[in-house]
Amino acid sequence: MIKLEVAVDDALGLAAAVAGGADRIEVCAALDLGGLTPSAGLMGAAAGCGVPCYAMIRPRAGGFFYPAEDLAVMVGDIAAARRAGLRGVVFGALSADARLDVPAMQGLCAAAAGLGVTLHRAFDLIEDWRRAVDAAVDLGIERILTSGGALGAPAGAARLAEVMRYAEGRIIVMPGAGISAQTIGGLRGLPLREVHASCAAPVASDPRDLAMGFALPGAKRTDAGRVAALKAALQ
Repeated sequence: MIKLEVAVDDALGLAAAVAGGADRIEVCAALDLGGLTPSAGLMGAAAGCGVPCYAMIRPRAGGFFYPAEDLAVMVGDIAAARRAGLRGVVFGALSADARLDVPAMQGLCAAAAGLGVTLHRAFDLIEDWRRAVDAAVDLGIERILTSGGALGAPAGAARLAEVMRYAEGRIIVMPGAGISAQTIGGLRGLPLREVHASCAAPVASDPRDLAMGFALPGAKRTDAGRVAALKAALQ
């Protein structure tokens, strides 16, 4: 059976992912920025939702080159995820020349000892992805979340096939980005074990919130029906 991981960034999205039948949940803040570290309160709610949950560990928007100050925050956030009782964490760190920052990743993985670890889509910015796969395996990371270097996983299917062949039997490669019940056919033929999606639907924002900058246009939230539809399509 192909597992479905659903990314959420608020309590209503968390409830929708559970109701729709998600097999695992990635808990974030600010999915419109690619996901940031969630609040302690949302981590606590996720820990009690009955579905295995991983926390995004990303201290700020932007790239994935982290100085010591950012890494210290990430170590503290990993500790918060552990205290909350979450099953794992999701992170990635790159060097200034867009390679996997192995020393930084070693420190983060040490902080996460005993938790599951996913290397997130920072992987999609790495040119020498084979070396990154090898490093992730050596670090004991469970899975790599990747779109195959494209804006959406269906468009990156050819690269995903390459990565999966290279990683086979050593680490899970989990396609993510742009995946829905309508687009999953674009990954037909890949040896899928897990798939990642937000299954989000548009939500209305109060015009006053938009005018004051308290909300962004085009807001979305995980939808239980879309989760259930993708889960059914995966079967």
